[in-house]
Amino acid sequence: MIKSWKVLSLAWIVMIGMAHSTHAQSLKKVSLEDVFKKGTFSQKSVYGINWMKDGQFYSSQVERNGAPAVLKINVSTGAEAGVLLDGRALGVSFSSYSFNADESKALIATDVESIYRRSSKGVFYVVDMATGQKQQLMNGEKISYATLSPDNDKVAFVKENNLYMVELASNKLTQITKDGEWNKIINGAADWVYEEEFSMAQAFKWSPDGKKIAFIRFDETQVPEFNMQIWGSLYPQDYKFKYPKAGEKNALVSIHVYDLVNGKTQKVDVGSETDIYLPRIYWTKDANQLAFIRLNRLQNQLDLFHANAISGESKLIISETSKTYVDLDYNDDLQYLSDGKTFIRTSEQDGFKHIYHHNLDGSLIRQITTGNWEVTAMVGVDEKARKLYFISTEASPLERNFYVINLDGKGKKILTPSKGTHTINMSPDHKFFIDYYSTTDTPVKVTFNESSGKEIKVLEDNQALKERLSGFALGKKEFFTFPTVDGSMLNGYIIKPADFDPNKKYPVLMYVYGGPGSQNVLNSWGGTRDFWHQQLAAEGIIVACVDNRGTGARGRDFKHSTYANLGKLETIDQIEGAKYFAKMPFVDPARIGIWGWSYGGYMSSLALMKGNDVFKTAIAVAPVTTWRYYDTIYTERYLQTPQLNAAGYDDNSPITNVNMLKGNFLLIHGTGDDNVHFQNSVDLVNALISADKQFETFYYPNRNHGISGGNTTWHLYTQMTDFLKRKL
Repeated sequence: MIKSWKVLSLAWIVMIGMAHSTHAQSLKKVSLEDVFKKGTFSQKSVYGINWMKDGQFYSSQVERNGAPAVLKINVSTGAEAGVLLDGRALGVSFSSYSFNADESKALIATDVESIYRRSSKGVFYVVDMATGQKQQLMNGEKISYATLSPDNDKVAFVKENNLYMVELASNKLTQITKDGEWNKIINGAADWVYEEEFSMAQAFKWSPDGKKIAFIRFDETQVPEFNMQIWGSLYPQDYKFKYPKAGEKNALVSIHVYDLVNGKTQKVDVGSETDIYLPRIYWTKDANQLAFIRLNRLQNQLDLFHANAISGESKLIISETSKTYVDLDYNDDLQYLSDGKTFIRTSEQDGFKHIYHHNLDGSLIRQITTGNWEVTAMVGVDEKARKLYFISTEASPLERNFYVINLDGKGKKILTPSKGTHTINMSPDHKFFIDYYSTTDTPVKVTFNESSGKEIKVLEDNQALKERLSGFALGKKEFFTFPTVDGSMLNGYIIKPADFDPNKKYPVLMYVYGGPGSQNVLNSWGGTRDFWHQQLAAEGIIVACVDNRGTGARGRDFKHSTYANLGKLETIDQIEGAKYFAKMPFVDPARIGIWGWSYGGYMSSLALMKGNDVFKTAIAVAPVTTWRYYDTIYTERYLQTPQLNAAGYDDNSPITNVNMLKGNFLLIHGTGDDNVHFQNSVDLVNALISADKQFETFYYPNRNHGISGGNTTWHLYTQMTDFLKRKL
């Protein structure tokens, strides 16, 4: 009996092994068509959610019967409780919506046209929620940033660089500014560089009582113009726009307050220095008190002011300075509390981004969060319960979890303990939140939760995608750390082929971005680019990534280590990463490549040049090739001006280092890139020709920095895949 059992067991084991082998062979390889044509790996989510005022419902935009609709959803059950907006009934195929404070009116937009990254214009309607009647603004002319007043009876917007207001009852139009002019004066909207680098497009705000509008005015008369040619006609057209390159003149900015009662506009005192930035305006709880942030040109001093909206007089409340720079992103969570006496803000002044509570005069009440970790988002302040909700990296720089803490800094509690990345949308009454949760292995799961963290309902689990994924041979994203030359531990990941054989020698393709404060190594679900990497892994290429010094979620000192020398330490770390992989027994050290986009294209170019003994191949997509060609706000924050730090601009420019190129280089750019101009690649090509270096290059006519539209994405990634197969 025992012998026969052993024989049967051995036979069973062999059968299991054969079954596993057969199963592995039956799994499909990821194809380019799956990633870019079929949308095989596209995940679902829950979009357009807006919490409603009573806390018992939220609204969500969906497609219904071929038209957009906004549904009213019961918070406790998740059941549909009615249709709030019906595009079919309204006769408007709207793409976005918003309600005013009492939900008596809705603002919807259609025929929206993108301008740059965040700016747009479209046709707007105001819908009376009681009657269902719609009112078209400006007779259907395209306008920007239409915003309902807090008292519900007016809408402000920007058209052709001027600020307007319309009274809904009478349809009376008031043109608040009249000096707006293309490439000269902008009122109530940001210029190109503010939009790109300060993440703002709308530059006006209603006062809490709806009786004033504060706005920023940009005088870009002296800002140099950049000219792009638009191809496609017999004579290519010129597109000229104001773009301040590093060291050049910025727009002169000022803050103004329009008083609806007397029709007068008051200029706010922002100081005598004119070479400054005014990236934020806020209203305090006092309808006559404005707040604003001022940055100096080098961005190493950030000042918070309070201003009298009637007289324009201002008072300095807080001033923060740094030997490097004060990052606006880390000081951008200003919230005035309803007590009218205090406010909450964030700062990285102690070395990590944390939350601070201040009196209205700026004096510190207390630092609410502390520790060698970062608050990545302040989600909400429950003033009645004296609690504050935030997302942080406390568990790990690779994770994002949701926490609650008392305003006195005590009682901190994690609300989303699952490892991975949590993005939170919390109700205004702080009773519920929607959690968008994912890991590298799990697509986004959207859940509806009580503020205690208790899950009430799953809104989306992407089960269909999980089932599709089970049919594919996918490599697992494995995280690791390794020490770079100064002893700093760097985070990375590696994706091996699903049929990985440790006895084989594989090529490695490193993926890099690497810019200040960025992060690629994160325990979250990836997008299209991640699945392209899976496709490469299916072709036998190991894909890896290293977050170099200067990247985010590791504290101020780690992030600021690259200050005044962009490219130097980052390139060293990528080269060290390549050496780390080269020592692995299953890696072919003669076939290591690197690719990146934008800052990543800058990095991949430099890495191939400075690391020519380690890297064989590089792809650079839309790269910065000299920081002299990039904009003032971003570049000078990290490098100062070219006049003050010429070596910081030139020593680590790929153009300066072309003589070091040895390997295979593919350079790709869109000619219509308004961000990282095609000029960067043109001048690098010239330098490579002068240095007698052979390379491959490809340009995409009229495509912007994202290089997309129509068949473009498919063409781009097919081209890069073919290049890697040939050269790596």
